[in-house]
Amino acid sequence: MIRSLWTGTTGMNAQQLNMDVIANNLANTSTTGFKKSRADFQDLMYQVLKVPGSQSSADTQSPTGIQIGLGVRPAAVQKIFTEGDIIQTGNELDVAVEGAGFFQVEMPDGTTAYTRSGSFKRDSDGRLTTSDGYPITPSITIPEGAKQITIGETGIVSAILGNDTVSTEIGTFETVIFTNNGGLLSIGRNLMVESAASGTAQAGTPGDAGYGTLAQNYIESSNVNIVEEMAAMITTQRAYEINSKSITTSDEMMKTTNNLV
Repeated sequence: MIRSLWTGTTGMNAQQLNMDVIANNLANTSTTGFKKSRADFQDLMYQVLKVPGSQSSADTQSPTGIQIGLGVRPAAVQKIFTEGDIIQTGNELDVAVEGAGFFQVEMPDGTTAYTRSGSFKRDSDGRLTTSDGYPITPSITIPEGAKQITIGETGIVSAILGNDTVSTEIGTFETVIFTNNGGLLSIGRNLMVESAASGTAQAGTPGDAGYGTLAQNYIESSNVNIVEEMAAMITTQRAYEINSKSITTSDEMMKTTNNLV
């Protein structure tokens, strides 16, 4: 059996996975705080027909040998945590993280998830929540009738209450960082959870060393670059086609061999 049949198949499978990753990036171009992904690949094992350095005569050695690769396989799909553009919205409950850090979100089962999306809402109890109603932690509750809500760079939330003329502090944002952001596990809804690869969440105050600051009235947009993704999509399509061509060519070679019988 011609090796290239199976080698070309691995190439087509790899490019299909690459296309899936690119399609997901493009689908989330407008998703707040979304981080694009990149597929990484590795070559497969090799069939060594002649070992490099083997004796070719009593006084000489083979400088290269003969090693035939058997294709490619996916190695990882990595999240790229570069910052997206900061977009002004004018909404007093929109908050962007400028620099490192994630907001903490309490899930219905009591566990904690993490997000870069700061498009917050207020529920019937006045708590700040995600668009799905999951409250942020530490919990921040905005009293009924509060006016001129202000969120400082260091996460302090204040508002004018009742007939007061000065602001009162009503809560504080806390952000977390990880040793390895790429190890976080995406669960949808703009949320991620920690894993053994990400390390444990390290909570801190926005603005402290290693932690980004907050910007009220802004959100962080997706970091997907449409032009780059379109170029990658064209390259992927061509790679898929050329791998399918290698299978077709191998089939033609086998046909020619069979016709000799």
